[in-house]
Amino acid sequence: MIESLLIANRGEIARRIIRTARRLGIRTIAVHSDVDAAMPFVREADAAVCIGTALAADSYLRQDRILAAARETHAAAIHPGYGFLSENAEFAEAVVAAGLVWVGAPPASIRAMGLKDAAKERMIAAGVPVTPGYLGADQSPERLQAEADAIGYPVLIKAVAGGGGKGMRKVDAREDFAELLASCQREAAASFGNTQVLIEKYILSPRHIEVQVFGDTHGQVVHLFERDCSLQRRHQKVIEEAPAPGMDEATRTAVCDAAVKAARAVDYVGAGTIEFIADGSDGLRADRIWFMEMNTRLQVEHPVTEAITGQDLVEWQLRVASGEPLPCRQDELSIHGWAMEARLYAENPASGFLPSTGPLDRLRFPADVRVDSGVEEGGAVTPFYDPMIAKLIVHGGARREAAAKLAAAARGTQVWPVKTNAAFLARAAAHPDFVAGRVDTGFIERHAADLIPAAEPSPAVLGAAAAALLPEGADPWVALRGFRANRDAATAVDVEVGGKTYRVEHPAAGGIVADGVLFLDGEAWPFGAPRADAIAGGGEGDGAILSPMPGRVIAVLVAAGQTVARGERLLVLEAMKMEQALVAPFDGVVAELKVAEGAQVPEGTLLARIAVEEV
Repeated sequence: MIESLLIANRGEIARRIIRTARRLGIRTIAVHSDVDAAMPFVREADAAVCIGTALAADSYLRQDRILAAARETHAAAIHPGYGFLSENAEFAEAVVAAGLVWVGAPPASIRAMGLKDAAKERMIAAGVPVTPGYLGADQSPERLQAEADAIGYPVLIKAVAGGGGKGMRKVDAREDFAELLASCQREAAASFGNTQVLIEKYILSPRHIEVQVFGDTHGQVVHLFERDCSLQRRHQKVIEEAPAPGMDEATRTAVCDAAVKAARAVDYVGAGTIEFIADGSDGLRADRIWFMEMNTRLQVEHPVTEAITGQDLVEWQLRVASGEPLPCRQDELSIHGWAMEARLYAENPASGFLPSTGPLDRLRFPADVRVDSGVEEGGAVTPFYDPMIAKLIVHGGARREAAAKLAAAARGTQVWPVKTNAAFLARAAAHPDFVAGRVDTGFIERHAADLIPAAEPSPAVLGAAAAALLPEGADPWVALRGFRANRDAATAVDVEVGGKTYRVEHPAAGGIVADGVLFLDGEAWPFGAPRADAIAGGGEGDGAILSPMPGRVIAVLVAAGQTVARGERLLVLEAMKMEQALVAPFDGVVAELKVAEGAQVPEGTLLARIAVEEV
């Protein structure tokens, strides 16, 4: 067994690897950027080395510094986790050349599956079904247009080097193809340095099915069954589950056998995932499930596979990398119950899923849930890396039980003051169509109105906040006799929630109250007795331009005193690689300009104020 392991990653995956390595008696070494020095994964490792600044290109992507840290700490092996350098064949080769064990896929396998077009050609040769489309070398706009016309619309343009939802465009009509092709190629050039694309038939009711595979150095390859990752937003997975709903045994056998065949075609070793796209319009059928791509690493969603199989996939990785055979044969693996995982992000669904950063004054989860998290209470979410706070993983005897547990876990999550998608996750897991298994990649878009919480507090929140203002243990109906809160009415409570004042006729206890914040159904609302200057109902906007998220002002497009038109861009904010333009709410003049380019601002900061221009 490997004696010492350097983890070339951060956050929750680093902690996950440390947990298993410690159980196996393996010494662990963390590498970290300067802003991550106080993170839990650094403290939990046996040794740690700072390798650069917050910018990933100056730390977690610096191969030379990671290898130097391995030499300095006498590491025997390197585990890349996922993201960063995990699917970088050159880094894998450099690790091996340095005399270290690479806990990952062979470099040749990473290269073979790294480009979507080459991978599909290899799969075709291996007899693995692939989505109908065009993979040719002729990349002229005319040829690509002709191929799209022949396939029939809608089609999907995909960058061959793409990933993470980047470099993809859906084309619904012939007249839109040229413009969307150019847009896709620009994004591909900027993100991957490769403009080559492929064209695929767009599946109208797509489901994302993937199979966990594992190979060892003794020629064995097994699968650990399938996962369904269809619940996505903008091509990013939100909730994953295993097994896939509606998968019968014959279809499962066909898909999992195809996945093993795909892994064998590239002489695969270690943990990998074969991703398929399925046409779910008529249920899951083997002849309507096609190879999409392979991820040559451990997946974010691997815990659901662990939950239904009872296996530790990180342990499998470490044993295989040590030269041991796979811990189980195929006939020793089986499915037990149902598992689901939700990704808790630092973002605000009510404001278009804008990122939210800042301190984690409160971070609490229900006790009966597996939580894989890279942060802890008292820490912070920074703007430098992925905004995922935690993964909530549940297991039940059947799918409905797992869905109910997941919804309850999300509802019971408490995070403050960072905003999260917990309420959104709770609503998704409890939605009747999700519970019934009617899920495809368009689920969130179709049901957005039901899933995204309103920006204003719900009646339940107002009722609970009002009740919390009453004397502890008091019956609301008894306590309200003679109760006054800036009003004359004896049967109502005035309460300030989220900065606005509301009159609540029927207080009703609920949720959890801590330090002036109400946690209810996955949401967090600051509340209290109304201030003397509070305006009932909150009033309307007065031209104040507030920062909708913590971030950096990357552009100031107006000057104080300048006349602006409604909808005109005023400033641009950037956080977590997302840009947000702020515009004038009405025709007027820039009465105040509070910030300059380069300023870091917290959420809610007054950036500018627009006033009606006097005639």
